[in-house]
Amino acid sequence: MKSAQKGFTLIESLIVLSIFMILSTVTVFSLKPEHTMMEDEGFLTRMQADLYFAQNYAMSHQHEVSLRFIPSQYKYKVSEGTEQSLILERSYSQNFRVTEGSIPFTIVFLPNGNVRNFGSLYIRTKTKVYRLTFLIGRGRFYVAEQ
Repeated sequence: MKSAQKGFTLIESLIVLSIFMILSTVTVFSLKPEHTMMEDEGFLTRMQADLYFAQNYAMSHQHEVSLRFIPSQYKYKVSEGTEQSLILERSYSQNFRVTEGSIPFTIVFLPNGNVRNFGSLYIRTKTKVYRLTFLIGRGRFYVAEQ
């Protein structure tokens, strides 16, 4: 080799490449918990928005609106009345398990915005359990981590 040529040796290049691969691998594996947390928040936010939509639809159209969870098919449906006309249908990830608490899988919003039954449903993820609670009186609800 000529002494005027400058460059990196094979060993130096392999060391730099190894360091780059190690850093890339560590970064990818550290993002996995972030993904599951974002998926949980996304599902809960979308579900809350759909509940508000169903409540507003019931008040604006002066009809009962029901939101029914179908856990075996990983989806929920919003319909006017009791299954008369479908308004909205959403599927969700199989990472979520909706289980009955003190209320059944069907939530009915009355024409004044109140809920017919009050109580809780549970939403289980791989790492956390959330409680969806409907309050007596005004049709309000909230989601809390257990």
